Amino acid sequence: MVFLVTTQVMELWFTVLVHEWETAARALREDELPRALDALRRSRRELDALNASWLPLAGLTPAQFNSYRGALGEGSGFQSAMYRRLEFLLGEKSAAMLVPHRGTPRAHAELEKALHEPGLYDEALRFLARRGHPVPPSVLDRDLSRRYEPSEQVEAVWAEIYRGDQRGEEVRLGEALTDVGELVWRWRNDHLTATRRAMGSKQGTGGSAGVAWLEKRAAKSVFPELWTARGNV
Repeated sequence: MVFLVTTQVMELWFTVLVHEWETAARALREDELPRALDALRRSRRELDALNASWLPLAGLTPAQFNSYRGALGEGSGFQSAMYRRLEFLLGEKSAAMLVPHRGTPRAHAELEKALHEPGLYDEALRFLARRGHPVPPSVLDRDLSRRYEPSEQVEAVWAEIYRGDQRGEEVRLGEALTDVGELVWRWRNDHLTATRRAMGSKQGTGGSAGVAWLEKRAAKSVFPELWTARGNV
């Protein structure tokens, strides 16, 4: 019961976060930074609530988890279309991630559309470019259907911003995105910890790689240059 309720609560928070980040991305595209910052601030509180959803699961013993794991069947987080849209907005894109949704045409079509659209970070970098920052064409014109890869030139852009007015709008944008990145990283690590406690290194539900896959996810930074740029300020 606790597992089913918790995952349903998470699904609702995914829906809210997708709405907030799409709102922020659209505001950045329209050069309305205050509206984007408002949406990012709201999402920070919502991420706190999402992360708290792990608390009921954190104390499950392996035997308690096993008692209802069979009822999950082939169910897996891979099958959550809303979670996949959330990851796409964060720049974690891959056409392979559409495969689990082929059986649900509407969700598949929405995800395929999202796969080829700019993510939240893409819109932030385009916003900075329109303000005169030297974001390279290789980033601005990249294949949006592929995972975002870090750029030394983007790192230099953020480093220059952070050397400037600490009360400036662009620093506030950087910090709002960093808050989001940090809380997403915490969510991934809480997911990893809860999984380790409940099932160790067993294969995940639905045939997923379980802990091994989660470890790779937890090792990645969201909006990477916002973190690496700090060493150059």
